[in-house]
This record gives sequence, structure tokens and C-alpha cells, in this order.
Amino acid sequence: MQANPRIQMDGVIAMLCWAALCGLGGALVTIAFHAGIHGMQQLFAGRSGLITEVMGGLSWPLRLLVPAVGGLCAGLLLVASKKVSHDKHSGYMEAVAIGDGHMSVGQGLLRSLSSLFTVASGGSIGREGAMVHLAALWSSVLGRFLRVDTARLRLLAACGAAAGVSAAYGAPLAGAVFVGEIILGSMSFQNFGPLLMAAATSGLVMHLTGNYAARYPLPDLSGAPADLLLPCLVLGVLAGLGAAQFLRTIHGVKTLFARTGLGLPLRLALGGLLLGALLTQLPEMAGNGNRVVLSLLHDDWAWQTVLLMLLCKVLATALTAGSGAIGGVFTPTLFVGGALGVLFGQVLGFVWPALAGHGPVFALVGMGAFLAAATSAPFMAILMVFEMTLSYQMVLPLVPACVVAYFVSRGLAQKVMYEVTLHHEDNQALRQRLRHARLDSLLKPAETVVHTDASVREAQEMFLDYPVKYLYVVDAEGNWQGVIAQQDLTRMMLGEIDVRSKTCGEVLRLDFVKPLYPDLSLDEAQTLFSAFQGERLPVVSRDRPARLLGVVYKSDLLARYSQLKRAVDSEDAFVLSPRRRG
Repeated sequence: MQANPRIQMDGVIAMLCWAALCGLGGALVTIAFHAGIHGMQQLFAGRSGLITEVMGGLSWPLRLLVPAVGGLCAGLLLVASKKVSHDKHSGYMEAVAIGDGHMSVGQGLLRSLSSLFTVASGGSIGREGAMVHLAALWSSVLGRFLRVDTARLRLLAACGAAAGVSAAYGAPLAGAVFVGEIILGSMSFQNFGPLLMAAATSGLVMHLTGNYAARYPLPDLSGAPADLLLPCLVLGVLAGLGAAQFLRTIHGVKTLFARTGLGLPLRLALGGLLLGALLTQLPEMAGNGNRVVLSLLHDDWAWQTVLLMLLCKVLATALTAGSGAIGGVFTPTLFVGGALGVLFGQVLGFVWPALAGHGPVFALVGMGAFLAAATSAPFMAILMVFEMTLSYQMVLPLVPACVVAYFVSRGLAQKVMYEVTLHHEDNQALRQRLRHARLDSLLKPAETVVHTDASVREAQEMFLDYPVKYLYVVDAEGNWQGVIAQQDLTRMMLGEIDVRSKTCGEVLRLDFVKPLYPDLSLDEAQTLFSAFQGERLPVVSRDRPARLLGVVYKSDLLARYSQLKRAVDSEDAFVLSPRRRG
């Protein structure tokens, strides 16, 4: 029966209300995490505030030791989290995209607390990772309390993630797109509507509680002249190249730490110690780099200093993330992209003086392009920079730069920031292969074959050896002739017709079974199988005369369709389906 429209509408309204609750919880856990950072800073340093100022106010021995102690504590908490739950889908992305939306409360809290230690002790990592995880965890718990089905539980956890991004960056649109583009791999409005509701509610709560502020406000930024579009394209290419190398560096350092053979707590402590050595000279490398990005946008920096900051930030982030710390590299990516954009603008101003003075524009374009390339989400990156700056003028130069950066990076990088991206791409590739697969990919040798000059007695013996209904008949050259049906031989014998003196060529049926061709699609083959009662069909060439190439089994065809269905279901599992009666 068709779904009752009222029931369907009630389900959608309920989902939007639940999404709003996800947004509320996402904002509150974000505020709580910020409070936790300040409390942890008081514990480590005796004061709280901007992490760069806190670290800068410490003596050099403390700058060296605090990140190491924080890393050790973070590592111990991660070990404890693995003992609480052995779920391989421990991250919110995996729980939504691959798992069933169920997230372990104990494991999630311990992982977030581990991230809190890393962030508060100066780790060069984004705090947004733990905030988004906590928001998704709250939504997963809410979904289980409401006893929703698996598809809705996964979607609610996704709504929590969108709310977390919205609260962390003050970017509700980008938060929803981040989850749709990266985690779900789908921008269907059946999914996107609840994501938007959660992200908007989270942003509203942040406004009402006085916790919202534009991340990089540039109210006096003028529109980018047309002359900047070509340089922005070049910057997009450079960002794509740089992002690919940035990801390789992080993964390379992670491999080096793994080769040390140290346990996770000692690896994080070693990473913190190496970071602390860097912070003794450059406390600005502590934290996610947000304060330095603001300075790059508003102040004039010497190119040597910008280059030094860029290289050191890459090193600091690689040490923190590579040692195994839990958190995001989202904001450090913005730092590196902004520094790259400032450097590009300074070089361009020297070579082309007429385009000097547009440093903030190139910094923002660099941030967006680098983020698009690193995350494989250009649409999200465009919206993110727009919402963080409240500058619509930036959209035009951002679009071509982000698109170009994305394609350059994906063409070069063998690594991605989020492994779930590879999951979606593998599924898409599988769907394409299956949809365009030819029948010859399922071809198997034909075992029940007789020649036209063979005696019918040989055919009878083969029927005894093989539980089949048909034997395939070929001539001496292997050319297709037809089939011998078991029912024909049985009927002849019951009619007391002496068939033993006959040859197979004399009793074969020419058009009893319609053969397949190797270049048929799976859909075409399935149509022919649907009109055939048997388990297998012969495959012949299109030559004249046709040659018998082998057989295709219906079970193999159905297995291939099942594989395609699983790939499609994993991508479309978030679409809300109306509850049906019947």
C-alpha cells in the first residue's frame, strides 16, 4: 500500500524536531569543552586564555615539559578508551558512514578528554575534532533514547556532527555541507534538511549564549578586482600541490612514530616533547594557530617570518597528529593555507606591483583553496571561508581557486585527511564498475558439451554425471549448434524410440535455449534470465558461425547485483523513508 501522506509528514516533522535537539546539545557540549580547556590551562599553567599567550608566559623549561606531560596523559586516556570499547568504528565519521550510528559513551568521553589534554597543553591540533565528536555522541545517545531505526540513528549522529562544526566555527551552512559532502557523501535534501536544522539551531544557541563571533571578520574588505582571478587560479594550483605534500608529511611522520615501537602514551609524550622544543623558540606554534591567522589578515609580516611560520606550523602539526593525538587538523590547515596565500601575495606584488596590497584576499583564498584540497570538499571550503569572514566579496575568487586546488590535490595525493572519503570514492567506483560491467566478467567454462557426431549414449551418460537439463552441442570446430534437452531424450525413450543409434546432431534443438553474448550488460543479461527457468545460459560469440565461449550462472549474476545493492545502500542509508502500512 502507498504511504499515508500524513504519516510521512509526521515522520519528517519529528526528524526535524530531533535534529533541533541535536543542535541544542551540540552547542552546549561545545561550550562545555571550551570551559574544559580553560580549566585544564589553569591546571597546567596557572592561567587561562589564548594558548599562544599562555605558552608565551611560561618559562622555557615549562614550554618544553607541558606538551610532553599533556601528551602522556592524552595517551593514557586513549589506551583506557580502547579498553572501554573495542568498536573499530570509534570515530564519529566511521560510526555514521560505515557503522550503525551507535557510539560508545565511555569511549567517546575518554577520547574527548584525551583531546582536551592535547589541546590545553599546546598541541598543534584543532579543538574542533573533540567538539564535533561530543556533539555526535550526544545525538547518538538521543537517537538510542528515542529508539529510532538504524538509518535515523546514523542521520541523527550526522546532525550532531553538523551542529558541532557550526558551533565550533560559527558556520552553520558549512557545518551542514561538511557532513553532507564528506561524511554522508550525499547532498540529498532528505538528509540535508535535518543537517541544516541541527546546524542552524546550534548557531542560534551560540548567539543567544554570547558565544558566537565571526572567526576572521574583515568588514572593510573590498571586492576582489577581475585582475586577481587569474592569480587566484595559480594560487589554487599551488594550494593543491601544497595540500598533497602536507598530507604526505603528516602520514610520513605518523609512520616514523609507529616504527619507534613505543606504546601510545610514550609516542604522544615524545611528540609533545619534540613540540615543546619548538615552542621554546616559537610559542606562536602552540594550539591551532587561530591567533596567528588573524594577525596575518590584519598586519604586515616580513616574507621571511611568514615562511618560517608556515614551515614550523607544518612541523608542529605533523608532530602532534603524527604521534597519535586525537583532534582535528582543520584549523591548522587554514593556518598553512593563509600563510601560503600571504607569501603568494607578497611575491606577486613584487613581480606585478599593480596587484600589490591585496594580502588579505590572497590569505583567504589560500585558506579556502588549501582546505578544499586537504579535505576533498571544495563546496564546504568556499562556504566556510565566506561564513568565517562574513565577506560575500570573497566568493568569486574562492570558487575557481578551490575547484582547481581540489583537482590538483586529488590528482597527486595518495592520502586524504578523512579516510571516510576513500570509502565513498571506493563505493562510487564499485557502482560504476558494476553498472558498466559486461557479461564476460562472469564467464565460466562450459563443462557439459558434446559434439554433433557423438552418440546419444554419450549424452545420456553425461546427464547421469551432471544434474543439468541441457547439454550444449558444438561441431568439430567448436561452433555453437544448439542444445540437447533431457526431457526430449526421456520422451523418446518412453515412446520406445531407439535413440541410441542416433547422433547428438540428429536430436539437438536449435532455438530451444537463447544464448547470451559476452558484450551484453548485466541488465540485459538479467532480462534474458528472467524469461528463462534454468540456472545457467550459454555465452557465444557474435561471429558467424558463433563459437561457444562458456556459461553464465544466474547465481553469479544475482551475487553481482547484491554487491551493487550493498554499495548503493551504504551511500543511501541516510535517506528518510516513510513508514508504510500494509
